[in-house]
Amino acid sequence: MRRILTILGILIVLVLTVAIALPFLIPESVYRDRAQIAASDTLGREVVLAGDVSLSILPRLEIRAHDVTIGNAEGFGDEAFAEAGEMRLAVQLWPLINRRVEIDEFALIDPVIRLTEQGGRNNWTFEPYGDQTDAPAASGTGFRQGPGALPFDGTISDVRIENGLIIYTSGGETRTIEGLDLGLRMPGVDEPVEIEGALTAEGESISFDITFGSLRAFFEGAQTELDLTLGGRLVTLSLDGAVLEGEAIAYAGAMNTTIPSLRDLADFLGSPMPDGDTFNRFEAVGDISGSLERVALQNASLSLDDLDATGNFILTLGGARPAVSGDLNIAEIDVNPYLPAGGESTGGGTIQPWPETPVDLSPLGFVDADFTLTTGRILFGDIVIESGDSPVQLDLDIVNSRLAAAITNFVLYEGRGRIDFVANGRGTPSFSLNANLDRLDALPFLEAAAGFDRLSGTGALNLDILTTGNTTAALMNGLGGNGRFQFADGAIRGVNLAQVLRNIRTAITSGSMPEGFGEQEETDFSSLNGTFTLANGVATNNDLLMLSPLVRVAGSGTVDIGGQTLDYSLRPRAVASLQGQGGDTDLRGIEIPIRIRGSFAAPSVSIDFEAISRALLQGAVTGAISGEDPEDAIRGAIGDALGLGGRDDGETTGDGEGEDEPSTEEQIIRGLFGLGGNRDRQEEEQPEDGGR
Repeated sequence: MRRILTILGILIVLVLTVAIALPFLIPESVYRDRAQIAASDTLGREVVLAGDVSLSILPRLEIRAHDVTIGNAEGFGDEAFAEAGEMRLAVQLWPLINRRVEIDEFALIDPVIRLTEQGGRNNWTFEPYGDQTDAPAASGTGFRQGPGALPFDGTISDVRIENGLIIYTSGGETRTIEGLDLGLRMPGVDEPVEIEGALTAEGESISFDITFGSLRAFFEGAQTELDLTLGGRLVTLSLDGAVLEGEAIAYAGAMNTTIPSLRDLADFLGSPMPDGDTFNRFEAVGDISGSLERVALQNASLSLDDLDATGNFILTLGGARPAVSGDLNIAEIDVNPYLPAGGESTGGGTIQPWPETPVDLSPLGFVDADFTLTTGRILFGDIVIESGDSPVQLDLDIVNSRLAAAITNFVLYEGRGRIDFVANGRGTPSFSLNANLDRLDALPFLEAAAGFDRLSGTGALNLDILTTGNTTAALMNGLGGNGRFQFADGAIRGVNLAQVLRNIRTAITSGSMPEGFGEQEETDFSSLNGTFTLANGVATNNDLLMLSPLVRVAGSGTVDIGGQTLDYSLRPRAVASLQGQGGDTDLRGIEIPIRIRGSFAAPSVSIDFEAISRALLQGAVTGAISGEDPEDAIRGAIGDALGLGGRDDGETTGDGEGEDEPSTEEQIIRGLFGLGGNRDRQEEEQPEDGGR
């Protein structure tokens, strides 16, 4: 026995001696070359150990190598895929005999990894030598969880990356991650795995902490607990859940995330937003589930700026753009902060020209969306769209920079109907609006929509409008389309047309505006309707018709929305009947053209005396053709029009004898046309000899 123990002791001493001496007896070049060959065959890339290489066997197998490089995939250039200033690997020797890996240390010091995507291929998919195919490298590894997927059994005491640099290039753009520090600890493959680290990306510091329930459970497809926290100035995220059972990676849990500024995050991701005060703080809390390419958030509470929402949505990744769909309920949607800037009043009755501020719809290209939104009310400018028997419904679709919204089930100033709106950011920005409203209360609607408080009544409004332009001014000048309105039982504020007609005699005589205009005046109507067309920012109406118990009013003219001017004529006609709506619109009476023109800020209102003159002269010409004296024809026409009575059969022939003072009728004629006075002066100036 003593002899046996002696022999065993000698053998142990010999083994230890050989193990200690072997690294010194074998030239460095031998295990350097063999290590390079083995690593190259495994990765399918050329691996070079350019610096010092050291090997020790006891008390653990330890390898240290400096200036390590891994070659790039074919077609991705000559620059190395990865390189490290130093690599250290320490493995317990005796457990290897039982095919158990116990890693005491694996460290990469100052590594640089270059990740590249081009032509549908990437450079991080490895193919061992001898197993290459002509198929391009896929963007993923095709990993599937299942029994036996874990390639080893053992422990990891210390795996870390110190001061790493990752360079990612795709589509001609390059992004970098600097200062990557990562640490991994795993007491055993059936024990929790802890990963923590920090990095700096594009100047932003981000920290992370991940805990896996079990590495074996994850690889073999069993449900595995997962806790994740992510922190930084741009975003904070916490996830308390699990990786679900199955071959593909899927997860579920409770999620809470905060993004202090979506604008800052967009800048960081290389898609800056236009200047503005919106798209800032975003928060989301809910039950999360999904995969690497699809995320679902159920029972969610969301907030964006001052908007708060609850509901469910799904985020799909992997396409040309992220795609979001779902249904949300929002207490109130205020669209105003997200609208392009418009013209603003500067006070004193002046209105600023439409601004040349660029209209930028690029945010529509960040994501595709398919949402059904319900809300209590929508604020658009000064317009308030409220819910009726049930919440307002807004169907929202964004596809490749084009937004289409349909609003239904709403009450708009007592009116109901449907509104469709499109904002198209593909190329030059364009907008369209189609609205069909019934039972609309005109006064509050027009006051909110256009600051116009001169019309009241209830009726229908139909709009089909579109425009294109790079600025607000261009959009206003590019308006096109058409519309129709029909209101009943209302009033026009600011004018009493019946009183205007009653005082028209004095107005014609003096050439001034008649009484009947003023803030306290109004004209009741039983019906007001018409149509209009829009072209190049100018609205044209030629068929306005208002029916009232005392007057009938026709109207026509233009409103230059782009130029902020108008030129419109109202033609009220007094009627003898009080039939109102449905009455004869061609009754005999006075028709006086009232012209409204000028700027939006300070329009002028005047009687169109030129139109009256043309009408009277036309009557005179008609009378002359029938053999009537022109002056008598004019006198008769205006007398009839003003209700002054017909011609006196006993009036003189103009020889000067027995003439009375000129009548009011004649004064008006002379004042307007100077016909009588001119003729008298001509007769007085005629010499007795016939002008010679």
